[in-house]
Amino acid sequence: MRSALMLAGLMLVSMAGHAAEPTPDATVRKAYAVTQKTLDGGGEPPWRPPHRDQLMSKSLAALFARDDRYQDESGDVGHIGADPFIQGQDGEVKNLKVTVTQAPAGGKALVTASFRSFGKAMSVPFRMVEEGGGWRIDDIGLGKNSVRRDLAQPYDCGSFMGKPCKR
Repeated sequence: MRSALMLAGLMLVSMAGHAAEPTPDATVRKAYAVTQKTLDGGGEPPWRPPHRDQLMSKSLAALFARDDRYQDESGDVGHIGADPFIQGQDGEVKNLKVTVTQAPAGGKALVTASFRSFGKAMSVPFRMVEEGGGWRIDDIGLGKNSVRRDLAQPYDCGSFMGKPCKR
């Protein structure tokens, strides 16, 4: 009985680490809290572990993981050369407003984060998907500015491409 209770407790703690947020805007707010911490000099950005699996859909997390793997194997910059949350390599997040711009329907929603970075007005759209019991980021940007589109492009090399990189 005692070991069963311990196992149940461990499972709850484990599940809590990967729990998604109950609303699409809450997920984006959480991502920007991580972004702010990163900008302040602490921790990993939202697209890297341990945040990636908590904030992103499985398919988007897999694309970011593949990009990280390419960078590790090749020593080159991957398909994302700037922070997609601030739309640049350097920036700041001031006066953040997170708005659901397309109401949840059919397990999908659109959320927009608006803020000021070095005095410039910024607006970042997020395609959201309901997955794993909560809302997760399924894309950052739209159309030509889609992070998913960029990450889905082929790489010159990589173990996942069957063509090892030469460093």
